[in-house]
Amino acid sequence: MTEGHVIIIGGAEDKVRERVILSRFVTLAGGRNARIAVISTASSLGPLAGQLYRKVFGELGATQVTPIHTTNRAQCSSDSALRAVEDATGVFLTGGNQLRLSTTIGGTPLAQAVVRRHREGAVVAGTSAGASAMSTHMVAFGASGATPKQRMVHMAAGLGLLPGVIVDQHFEARNRLGRLLAIIAQNPSLLGIGVDEDTAGVVGPDRVLEVVGKRSITIIDGSESETDAWEVKAHRPMMISGVKLHSLSNGYRFNLDTRERVEA
Repeated sequence: MTEGHVIIIGGAEDKVRERVILSRFVTLAGGRNARIAVISTASSLGPLAGQLYRKVFGELGATQVTPIHTTNRAQCSSDSALRAVEDATGVFLTGGNQLRLSTTIGGTPLAQAVVRRHREGAVVAGTSAGASAMSTHMVAFGASGATPKQRMVHMAAGLGLLPGVIVDQHFEARNRLGRLLAIIAQNPSLLGIGVDEDTAGVVGPDRVLEVVGKRSITIIDGSESETDAWEVKAHRPMMISGVKLHSLSNGYRFNLDTRERVEA
């Protein structure tokens, strides 16, 4: 059995014009035969977020799109929600607040169903907050800025579909380099992935990430770095030296396991 793809989208993806990223998701989910579940739990728009994507995915050819909006953990055990995910060839997590998403669905039968369907071959995509939740370790919230500082970012548990990485979104637009560097300084075993808006990383079962979209993905490898993070006082700048930084635009590919760029 082959795992499905994972798509991490930096937010603000094109929903009107070429819709390159969302088209790729629908294609991987089966095109006209796609059965898509849209989980909008993270969104402050409530069920409207699910209806928006239902319209977009329908215009892209998907004939079966089921929105799911759970507002508490009990709802994440409902038969209708579980049936929609268990029948899905593609699951899409909307943007919003990733802490709302993780605290509502984390560890519930709904989250377990998403993980199980991914292992069985379904594609799982997330935009903005949904992208952050793909990793085992997740950015909950934090400060902007280019300089890494102690306590500038707070972590929580994600869904675990992309182990070994940490994903941050709206990366360039919201100046999040500092907080990703801070995470890597404190967790050098993780690979930092910062995804710009209207840009996505499409990760196949081979753990190779392909960049799709208009901007870039920044990858930070701190496996050989040095830091003074352990002794820096609260909110002070920390030192991190010796990281490898990759900035990859549309079409470039990167192996998340070997931590090397892959030639096309």
